[in-house]
Amino acid sequence: MEKIVCALWAAEGEPRTDFAQRLLETLPVTLKKAGASGIRLNLRDEAVAPAAGLIQQSQEPQQDALVQFWLPSANARFRGAVDKVLAAHSARFALWLVCESTIIPNTAHPLAEGRRTWGWSQASFITFRPDLTREEAIAHWHGHHTRVAIDVQANFEYVQNIVVRPLTEGAPAYDAFVEECFSPEAMTDSPAFFDAAGDEEKFNRNLKDMMDSCTAFIDFARVDIIPTSQFDFRSLD
Repeated sequence: MEKIVCALWAAEGEPRTDFAQRLLETLPVTLKKAGASGIRLNLRDEAVAPAAGLIQQSQEPQQDALVQFWLPSANARFRGAVDKVLAAHSARFALWLVCESTIIPNTAHPLAEGRRTWGWSQASFITFRPDLTREEAIAHWHGHHTRVAIDVQANFEYVQNIVVRPLTEGAPAYDAFVEECFSPEAMTDSPAFFDAAGDEEKFNRNLKDMMDSCTAFIDFARVDIIPTSQFDFRSLD
């Protein structure tokens, strides 16, 4: 099995909230019929509007939604039915083959079929610094940053995905995709995000540790960080 991350763009003029609702109603079932499994939607809906201040953007226009899923093979020869479904649901889509690593599984807030996961999900497409080799960047990410992200954030789910290769022409040249889930308060309360509610000294320390670690391997001119609502459809399997 191979995991695919897909970015979706709405048609010009279609409100993001309408696009999100349309995807939620029909995309999981049709993707499943086309052969996908382990389907998860990340939607930019009204529920995450308070987190707009956390958006970081390099793409213009930026992705309007995401879907993650698994296929027996990501080879284009065997992906035709899935690509047809994605094309029918969006004005444009981009696919990446990724290697998933679940650092913190969501055991605190169990997933429910077709229902929004509690809190919200920060979906981050990241690119490594150009002055680092891929090996050097991954060594820092896995050998140092992973521990920092666990220690200084109040994330109840943390999944890393290394991009193996893009699967569609023109897909942005990201190096990784990361998904992290947080409490609703973390959308607007930075200390809540950094596991330091009511403790300014801890907040400042955690923020500094996180930023120091991120800047050591991430090219912030080429990232897209998007607050989303997470909907998991693994029960369709």
